[in-house]
Amino acid sequence: MNQDVIAQQFADAGSIDLSMWGLFLRADIVVQIVMVALLFASIWCWAIIFEKWIRYRRVMKQADEFERQFWSGGNLETLYDEIGADATHPMAVLFSGAMREWRRTAERGLAKRDNLRAGLQERISQVMRITIDREVDRLERYLGVLATVGSTAPFLGLFGTVWGIMNSFQSIAATNNTSLSVVAPGIAEALFATALGLVAAIPATVAYNKFASDISRYATRLEGFAGEFSAIMSRQLDEGGSD
Repeated sequence: MNQDVIAQQFADAGSIDLSMWGLFLRADIVVQIVMVALLFASIWCWAIIFEKWIRYRRVMKQADEFERQFWSGGNLETLYDEIGADATHPMAVLFSGAMREWRRTAERGLAKRDNLRAGLQERISQVMRITIDREVDRLERYLGVLATVGSTAPFLGLFGTVWGIMNSFQSIAATNNTSLSVVAPGIAEALFATALGLVAAIPATVAYNKFASDISRYATRLEGFAGEFSAIMSRQLDEGGSD
Protein backbone atom coordinates (compact mmCIF):
# COMPACT_ATOMS: atom_id res chain seq x y z
CA MET A 1 0.00 0.00 0.00
CA ASN A 2 1.58 3.28 -1.13
CA GLN A 3 1.79 6.45 0.92
CA ASP A 4 -0.97 8.21 -1.04
CA VAL A 5 -3.48 5.46 -0.17
CA ILE A 6 -2.46 5.53 3.47
CA ALA A 7 -2.80 9.30 3.55
CA GLN A 8 -6.25 9.07 1.97
CA GLN A 9 -7.37 6.53 4.57
CA PHE A 10 -6.28 8.79 7.41
CA ALA A 11 -8.04 11.72 5.73
CA ASP A 12 -11.24 9.70 5.45
CA ALA A 13 -10.96 8.56 9.08
CA GLY A 14 -10.35 12.12 10.20
CA SER A 15 -13.56 13.28 8.59
CA ILE A 16 -15.59 10.88 10.76
CA ASP A 17 -17.16 12.35 13.90
CA LEU A 18 -15.51 10.41 16.73
CA SER A 19 -16.92 12.55 19.54
CA MET A 20 -18.88 10.77 22.27
CA TRP A 21 -22.18 11.99 20.86
CA GLY A 22 -21.11 11.06 17.35
CA LEU A 23 -20.09 7.57 18.47
CA PHE A 24 -23.43 7.12 20.19
CA LEU A 25 -25.40 8.18 17.13
CA ARG A 26 -23.40 5.92 14.81
CA ALA A 27 -23.60 2.90 17.13
CA ASP A 28 -25.80 -0.10 16.53
CA ILE A 29 -29.09 -0.10 18.48
CA VAL A 30 -27.78 -2.86 20.76
CA VAL A 31 -24.64 -0.87 21.58
CA GLN A 32 -26.78 2.25 22.13
CA ILE A 33 -28.93 0.36 24.64
CA VAL A 34 -25.77 -0.79 26.43
CA MET A 35 -24.41 2.76 26.53
CA VAL A 36 -27.67 4.21 27.85
CA ALA A 37 -27.91 1.49 30.51
CA LEU A 38 -24.33 2.12 31.65
CA LEU A 39 -24.83 5.89 31.70
CA PHE A 40 -28.01 5.52 33.74
CA ALA A 41 -26.26 3.11 36.14
CA SER A 42 -23.37 5.55 36.57
CA ILE A 43 -25.70 8.47 37.34
CA TRP A 44 -27.69 6.33 39.80
CA CYS A 45 -24.52 5.20 41.54
CA TRP A 46 -23.24 8.75 41.91
CA ALA A 47 -26.59 9.81 43.39
CA ILE A 48 -26.32 6.98 45.94
CA ILE A 49 -22.68 7.84 46.67
CA PHE A 50 -23.47 11.49 47.45
CA GLU A 51 -26.52 10.57 49.53
CA LYS A 52 -24.57 8.00 51.56
CA TRP A 53 -21.61 10.29 52.03
CA ILE A 54 -23.78 13.16 53.32
CA ARG A 55 -25.89 10.87 55.50
CA TYR A 56 -22.91 9.08 57.05
CA ARG A 57 -21.18 12.35 57.92
CA ARG A 58 -24.40 13.62 59.51
CA VAL A 59 -24.94 10.39 61.47
CA MET A 60 -21.39 10.42 62.83
CA LYS A 61 -21.70 14.05 63.88
CA GLN A 62 -25.02 13.37 65.59
CA ALA A 63 -23.57 10.33 67.35
CA ASP A 64 -20.65 12.38 68.67
CA GLU A 65 -23.03 15.03 69.99
CA PHE A 66 -25.35 12.47 71.57
CA GLU A 67 -22.52 10.62 73.31
CA ARG A 68 -21.28 13.93 74.67
CA GLN A 69 -24.70 14.54 76.20
CA PHE A 70 -25.05 10.95 77.39
CA TRP A 71 -21.74 10.89 79.23
CA SER A 72 -22.02 14.43 80.58
CA GLY A 73 -23.37 13.07 83.87
CA GLY A 74 -26.92 14.31 83.42
CA ASN A 75 -30.04 12.35 84.33
CA LEU A 76 -30.98 9.77 81.70
CA GLU A 77 -34.69 10.37 82.26
CA THR A 78 -34.17 14.06 81.47
CA LEU A 79 -32.19 13.19 78.35
CA TYR A 80 -34.98 10.85 77.24
CA ASP A 81 -37.57 13.57 77.81
CA GLU A 82 -35.52 15.91 75.59
CA ILE A 83 -35.17 13.35 72.82
CA GLY A 84 -38.35 11.35 73.24
CA ALA A 85 -40.02 10.39 69.99
CA ASP A 86 -37.93 12.96 68.07
CA ALA A 87 -34.86 10.74 67.80
CA THR A 88 -33.43 11.32 64.32
CA HIS A 89 -30.30 9.17 64.22
CA PRO A 90 -29.53 5.53 65.06
CA MET A 91 -27.83 6.05 68.43
CA ALA A 92 -30.64 8.24 69.73
CA VAL A 93 -33.21 5.75 68.42
CA LEU A 94 -31.35 2.98 70.25
CA PHE A 95 -31.35 4.95 73.49
CA SER A 96 -35.01 5.95 73.15
CA GLY A 97 -36.16 2.38 72.51
CA ALA A 98 -34.39 1.07 75.60
CA MET A 99 -35.59 3.93 77.79
CA ARG A 100 -39.15 3.51 76.55
CA GLU A 101 -39.15 -0.12 77.65
CA TRP A 102 -37.57 0.86 80.96
CA ARG A 103 -40.13 3.58 81.64
CA ARG A 104 -43.10 1.35 80.79
CA THR A 105 -41.89 -1.18 83.32
CA ALA A 106 -40.94 1.40 85.95
CA GLU A 107 -44.33 3.10 85.75
CA ARG A 108 -45.98 -0.18 86.73
CA GLY A 109 -43.52 -0.72 89.57
CA LEU A 110 -42.29 -3.98 88.09
CA ALA A 111 -38.65 -2.93 88.04
CA LYS A 112 -38.56 -3.23 91.85
CA ARG A 113 -39.65 -6.85 91.86
CA ASP A 114 -36.66 -9.12 92.02
CA ASN A 115 -38.25 -11.94 90.03
CA LEU A 116 -39.01 -9.59 87.09
CA ARG A 117 -35.73 -7.70 86.83
CA ALA A 118 -33.97 -10.35 84.77
CA GLY A 119 -36.85 -10.36 82.30
CA LEU A 120 -36.75 -6.58 82.04
CA GLN A 121 -33.04 -6.56 81.36
CA GLU A 122 -33.48 -9.23 78.70
CA ARG A 123 -36.27 -7.24 77.04
CA ILE A 124 -34.16 -4.09 77.00
CA SER A 125 -31.25 -6.00 75.46
CA GLN A 126 -33.60 -7.49 72.86
CA VAL A 127 -35.00 -4.06 72.00
CA MET A 128 -31.49 -2.71 71.49
CA ARG A 129 -30.44 -5.66 69.31
CA ILE A 130 -33.50 -5.27 67.11
CA THR A 131 -32.95 -1.51 66.90
CA ILE A 132 -29.33 -1.93 65.87
CA ASP A 133 -30.25 -4.41 63.14
CA ARG A 134 -33.01 -2.14 61.82
CA GLU A 135 -30.88 1.01 61.81
CA VAL A 136 -27.93 -0.72 60.16
CA ASP A 137 -30.27 -2.07 57.49
CA ARG A 138 -31.41 1.48 56.82
CA LEU A 139 -27.84 2.69 56.50
CA GLU A 140 -27.06 -0.18 54.12
CA ARG A 141 -30.02 0.56 51.86
CA TYR A 142 -28.99 0.81 48.18
CA LEU A 143 -25.48 -0.46 48.86
CA GLY A 144 -26.55 -3.53 46.93
CA VAL A 145 -26.98 -1.32 43.86
CA LEU A 146 -23.35 -0.23 44.12
CA ALA A 147 -22.21 -3.83 44.50
CA THR A 148 -24.30 -4.97 41.52
CA VAL A 149 -23.13 -2.18 39.24
CA GLY A 150 -19.52 -2.65 40.32
CA SER A 151 -19.60 -6.35 39.45
CA THR A 152 -21.75 -6.30 36.29
CA ALA A 153 -20.96 -3.01 34.52
CA PRO A 154 -17.57 -4.19 33.13
CA PHE A 155 -19.22 -7.26 31.63
CA LEU A 156 -22.03 -5.20 30.15
CA GLY A 157 -19.44 -2.87 28.65
CA LEU A 158 -17.56 -5.89 27.35
CA PHE A 159 -20.73 -7.12 25.69
CA GLY A 160 -21.05 -3.75 23.93
CA THR A 161 -17.40 -4.01 22.92
CA VAL A 162 -17.82 -7.45 21.39
CA TRP A 163 -20.95 -6.36 19.57
CA GLY A 164 -19.21 -3.28 18.17
CA ILE A 165 -16.24 -5.31 16.94
CA MET A 166 -18.64 -7.77 15.30
CA ASN A 167 -20.21 -4.85 13.46
CA SER A 168 -16.75 -3.73 12.31
CA PHE A 169 -16.01 -7.16 10.88
CA GLN A 170 -19.39 -7.21 9.18
CA SER A 171 -18.66 -3.83 7.62
CA ILE A 172 -15.33 -5.11 6.36
CA ALA A 173 -16.97 -8.20 4.90
CA ALA A 174 -19.80 -6.21 3.28
CA THR A 175 -17.56 -3.60 1.66
CA ASN A 176 -14.44 -5.73 1.20
CA ASN A 177 -12.57 -2.72 2.46
CA THR A 178 -10.18 -2.59 5.42
CA SER A 179 -9.60 1.16 5.37
CA LEU A 180 -9.67 3.16 8.57
CA SER A 181 -12.89 4.88 7.51
CA VAL A 182 -14.63 1.49 7.63
CA VAL A 183 -12.94 -0.01 10.68
CA ALA A 184 -12.50 3.03 12.94
CA PRO A 185 -16.15 3.80 13.79
CA GLY A 186 -16.99 0.28 14.95
CA ILE A 187 -13.78 -0.05 16.96
CA ALA A 188 -14.34 3.37 18.54
CA GLU A 189 -17.91 2.44 19.49
CA ALA A 190 -16.64 -0.77 21.03
CA LEU A 191 -13.99 1.00 23.09
CA PHE A 192 -16.49 3.66 24.13
CA ALA A 193 -18.80 0.96 25.53
CA THR A 194 -15.86 -0.49 27.48
CA ALA A 195 -14.98 2.94 28.85
CA LEU A 196 -18.55 3.54 30.00
CA GLY A 197 -18.53 0.17 31.76
CA LEU A 198 -15.39 1.10 33.67
CA VAL A 199 -16.70 4.60 34.44
CA ALA A 200 -19.75 3.03 36.06
CA ALA A 201 -17.97 0.14 37.79
CA ILE A 202 -14.89 1.74 39.35
CA PRO A 203 -16.61 4.44 41.46
CA ALA A 204 -19.36 1.98 42.45
CA THR A 205 -16.84 -0.61 43.66
CA VAL A 206 -14.69 1.90 45.55
CA ALA A 207 -17.73 3.53 47.16
CA TYR A 208 -19.27 0.19 48.14
CA ASN A 209 -16.09 -0.97 49.88
CA LYS A 210 -15.74 2.35 51.71
CA PHE A 211 -19.35 2.61 52.85
CA ALA A 212 -19.49 -1.06 53.85
CA SER A 213 -16.41 -0.53 56.01
CA ASP A 214 -17.79 2.70 57.51
CA ILE A 215 -21.16 1.13 58.33
CA SER A 216 -19.46 -1.88 59.87
CA ARG A 217 -17.48 0.41 62.18
CA TYR A 218 -20.61 2.35 63.05
CA ALA A 219 -22.49 -0.88 63.83
CA THR A 220 -19.63 -1.83 66.17
CA ARG A 221 -19.96 1.59 67.81
CA LEU A 222 -23.70 1.05 68.31
CA GLU A 223 -23.09 -2.37 69.82
CA GLY A 224 -20.50 -0.89 72.18
CA PHE A 225 -22.92 1.82 73.26
CA ALA A 226 -25.66 -0.78 73.75
CA GLY A 227 -23.35 -2.84 75.95
CA GLU A 228 -22.41 0.15 78.09
CA PHE A 229 -26.03 1.29 78.36
CA SER A 230 -27.11 -2.23 79.31
CA ALA A 231 -24.50 -2.22 82.09
CA ILE A 232 -25.89 1.09 83.40
CA MET A 233 -29.40 -0.33 83.39
CA SER A 234 -28.21 -3.43 85.19
CA ARG A 235 -26.63 -1.34 87.94
CA GLN A 236 -29.79 0.68 88.36
CA LEU A 237 -31.84 -2.51 88.59
CA ASP A 238 -29.49 -3.83 91.26
CA GLU A 239 -29.94 -0.58 93.17
CA GLY A 240 -33.70 -1.12 93.09
CA GLY A 241 -34.95 1.30 90.43
CA SER A 242 -34.19 4.24 88.21
CA ASP A 243 -32.63 7.57 89.17
